[in-house]
Amino acid sequence: MGERTAVRLSIFPLGGALLFPRAMLPLHIFEPRYRALVTDALARDRRIAMIQPREAEREGHLPALYEVGCVGRIAHVEALDDGRFNIVLEGISRFRMTAELDRPTLFRQIEARFDDYDDEAEPEPLELMIRAALEQESKRFADVRGYVVDWDAVSRLDDESLVNGIAQIAPFDVAAKQALLEAPTIADRADLIIQFMQFFRLRDDDDDRATFQ
Repeated sequence: MGERTAVRLSIFPLGGALLFPRAMLPLHIFEPRYRALVTDALARDRRIAMIQPREAEREGHLPALYEVGCVGRIAHVEALDDGRFNIVLEGISRFRMTAELDRPTLFRQIEARFDDYDDEAEPEPLELMIRAALEQESKRFADVRGYVVDWDAVSRLDDESLVNGIAQIAPFDVAAKQALLEAPTIADRADLIIQFMQFFRLRDDDDDRATFQ
């Protein structure tokens, strides 16, 4: 993004919702604080930063946040009659939070830097063996979970869209999702996805066997 100094970002803390550079993330905005967030973003630079909380939110307690998130720009917005929004965020760059700011807004704001990530350039293509292993393990994982997938369409995706798309929709826990977001390269992220799929697939197999013993 060319920003080397700390910048102020308005954040949407949401566990399990990952945004990556050049990826799209659709969101339905209904809570008053996040309706205010969208309204503010539309009036300024259209930027909203997605970041995962480390814990569940409790009444009267703001959950701690992971340090790394991804800022996106509102690429599409649909304002509904009752004040809610349907928006689509387009990922711009990952960031590292340096501090949370004390601001009188309904939504939380942070100070962040982009120095750790060079997300402007498109990543290098995956090695053919990694791509093949990713598709193979995805099919095994989908079979165990009973997912119906158009594998012909999957095979036509470019490497970045495939890897980041799986990272976004895979039913991994928040910590695993965070590891995927922080992976330095697409190849690193693909390798992590394969490991997570193998772990969760084998765990599901063990759970099924235990149920019928």
